[in-house]
Amino acid sequence: MASTVIQTENPFFQFLSCKPPAATTTAVAGDATAPSSISLPKPKPHHLTFSTAITTQTQPPDPLVVSPSSNTKVIDVDVDSFFNSLRLSVQCGEVSLAKAIHASLIKLLLEQDTRFGNPLISAYLKLGHVSDAYKIFYGLSSPNVVSFTSLISGLAKLGREEEAIELFFRMRSEGIVPNEHSFVAILTACIRVLELELGFQIHALIVKMGCVDSVFVANALMGLYGKFSFCLDYVLKLFDELPHKDTVSWNTVISSVVNEFEYEKAFELFHDMKRDNGFIVDYFTISTLLTACTGCFALMEGRAVHAHAIRIGLEANLSVNNALIGFYTKCGRVKDVVALFERMPVMDIITLTEMIIAYMEFGYVDLAMEIFDKMPEKNSVSYNALLAGYCKNGKAMEALGLFVKLLEEGLVLTEFTLTSVVNACGLIMEAKLSEQIHGFVMKFGLGSNDCIEAALLDMLTRCGRMADAEKMFYRWPTDRDDSIFWTSMICGYARSGKPEHAILLFHRSQSEATVVPDEIALTSVLGVCGTLGFHEMGKQIHSYALKTGFSSDLGVANSTVSMYFKCCNMSNAIKAFNKMPSHDIVSWNGLIAGHLLHRQGDEALAVWSSMEKASIKPDAITFVLIISAYRYTNSNLVDSCRKLFLSMKTIYNIEPTSEHYASLVSVLGYWGFLEEAEETINNMPFQPKVSVWRALLDSCRIRLNTTIGKRVAKHILSMEPQDPATYILVSNLYSSSGRWHNSELVREDMREKGFRKHPSRSWIIHQNKVHSFYVRDKSHPQEKDIYSGLEILILECLKAGYVPDTSFVLHEVEEHQKKDFLFYHSAKLAATYGLLTTPAGQPVRIVKNILTCGDCHSFLKYVSVVTRREIFLRDASGFHHFLNGQCSCKDYW
Repeated sequence: MASTVIQTENPFFQFLSCKPPAATTTAVAGDATAPSSISLPKPKPHHLTFSTAITTQTQPPDPLVVSPSSNTKVIDVDVDSFFNSLRLSVQCGEVSLAKAIHASLIKLLLEQDTRFGNPLISAYLKLGHVSDAYKIFYGLSSPNVVSFTSLISGLAKLGREEEAIELFFRMRSEGIVPNEHSFVAILTACIRVLELELGFQIHALIVKMGCVDSVFVANALMGLYGKFSFCLDYVLKLFDELPHKDTVSWNTVISSVVNEFEYEKAFELFHDMKRDNGFIVDYFTISTLLTACTGCFALMEGRAVHAHAIRIGLEANLSVNNALIGFYTKCGRVKDVVALFERMPVMDIITLTEMIIAYMEFGYVDLAMEIFDKMPEKNSVSYNALLAGYCKNGKAMEALGLFVKLLEEGLVLTEFTLTSVVNACGLIMEAKLSEQIHGFVMKFGLGSNDCIEAALLDMLTRCGRMADAEKMFYRWPTDRDDSIFWTSMICGYARSGKPEHAILLFHRSQSEATVVPDEIALTSVLGVCGTLGFHEMGKQIHSYALKTGFSSDLGVANSTVSMYFKCCNMSNAIKAFNKMPSHDIVSWNGLIAGHLLHRQGDEALAVWSSMEKASIKPDAITFVLIISAYRYTNSNLVDSCRKLFLSMKTIYNIEPTSEHYASLVSVLGYWGFLEEAEETINNMPFQPKVSVWRALLDSCRIRLNTTIGKRVAKHILSMEPQDPATYILVSNLYSSSGRWHNSELVREDMREKGFRKHPSRSWIIHQNKVHSFYVRDKSHPQEKDIYSGLEILILECLKAGYVPDTSFVLHEVEEHQKKDFLFYHSAKLAATYGLLTTPAGQPVRIVKNILTCGDCHSFLKYVSVVTRREIFLRDASGFHHFLNGQCSCKDYW
């Protein structure tokens, strides 16, 4: 059979040009003198079949036919050039080239042939032209399994999963048997829309057709099941039964276990993968393992993964380096993050966004802003990273300013954006502003989003709108996941000074199995246990955190250390700190603060020394704590304190604030340097806050110096004339130095202005319940037993030498009435209840919301003598340990 070979000099159209240029020579078999151009007649439309040649029937016989006896014309098509040209159009994103190829096929009546139509469908889909792909598909006379599969796969990848699923059903209804690629395509659609039920049916069909051993199909099935936490066993079973695995198989199963926080299992699989030399660890494997290391703070394991990545040549891989930045950020390794970032040969928007997150995490707000400003392009993720970073570092106004910029530039507002803005408003704690933000969110239409509503609830509690918060909480539909809401409300009660409400709500959530506590809830409840001194519950929650793996969370671990310190369990606090997988500056500050709470200044300074040796960068809070530590040292180290204060700016580049000056003044005053303390305040480079003057006034009370105290009191009263706490301090100063008349004048002034002392409240934990007491409180169910016991206790203490100090009674009544009032202070009632309910030999633990008055302090010293019991009292100044008539504070608090 003769054939006509059509050629052209243009490589894109080499296989299908109908009319080559005049310069081109067209060779016809058996005729060495063929004309230089060819004119093909227009063929009649009919179905074409593809073989090694395309045969078209022509009537009458075409003059181009070589054999006079033949009535057929055969056109050879360069198939390789066809596919290469089509592939090139996809690689270059040139839809015009694909359309040109398509147009040429139409001229040759090849469009309807599946051999040419199917690649065109695929090309159009890859170029995003779905309508053109559909036209080709519906133009095919007999679409085959490749036709359907190409369209199903393309639609699934373009976010048109429902159409892909419908097309798969149509393929089945037309009797076309799916192949491995068909199953991968439909499973891709199921994965994207999380269609598990259909996935089960597809799985059954795969088994029925004997395709389950296909590595590609099995990988797709594992990918689907890996999206559902309760299907992890299916993933592992499929993986174990797969006869032939590839790198994708290993990556899929490792990713699935990491998504379910099965980090140890992920490491085991990785080691198994390395042992089998047939599998190549790629960038996806490394990135997934780094996610596991990040999730469980596995610093050593993460370093090993990093080293392995370097060994296999992935040191410069962008995805791996981005994952490493996130890993070292989470582990608090700022030097590693910066070193990695500076070595990266290639960066993208993800890299820069990760660095914004990292710098914000470490408190380097200026560096984060510098990265953001220099970014060649920004998206909503970049803005959200900066927005969240502002909130994390307490830069609420900057966050709101950035939000306004977002609105002005018309960028997409996501739920993450609005959550951050709501959080920023909560940091500002202004009710009016919270109302405006609340209204904006509701108007925007995302008020029903779980995360945003939880943030709104959190904002309401922070802004003092507890009534609105409770309404919002109890309106939450029971058919929706409410774990975030319960957590937010527990945290809200804890922040709003209602710790008992927080504990009760937590108990209720557990008894109703409403909430599975996460790290946020555990952190909050541990904080509440610390505030209340609820030691037993704190230990239970710590045990729960250990069992569930949340103890490795930095927030939970820090709260655990703080809880034990506040519950007077020093050994467990230090043990919990030492077992932490990593520490941040909050951890170190918490350890120092715990020692200060127990008035252990020397131990606090030892922690500071360890920080310096470990090159831990201190922050402003660290210096507030360390300066305060010099007040509680066993010897006078005021000179060292002065040097440390000066080093803040010269060595650590931290500008002293009023809080730092207040700590310094407190130390100077405690050790008797009252004149120097007053001079320090007068020489401050900025206007001191009232807290600085309060520190000096408190020192004047301890040192009984009314001369300086009077001057200080005038400063405080002029700055905060409406604060009753100031009048109490001044009155106590005069009373403690025996100047009763002056004390009475202050109290009279206080009464005339309608000021009332903040009510003293003491409590004790018994049988997992908080028992609270106020002055002369008779609301307790065991009130008669408590008052009877207290009367006996008072008599015994009076016999032992206790003398009531009526100077602390702020009522203008007779002396015997003052004593009667004094005997029933809240701390005395709580101590009596503790002695009645605590087994013999065990210490009594009391918590008080304000500073303990001198009379209660004296009384408890005598109680420790007459009852031979240890008494621990935690008040606003720290712990008092009463034993054998002595107190750990040495009567200076």
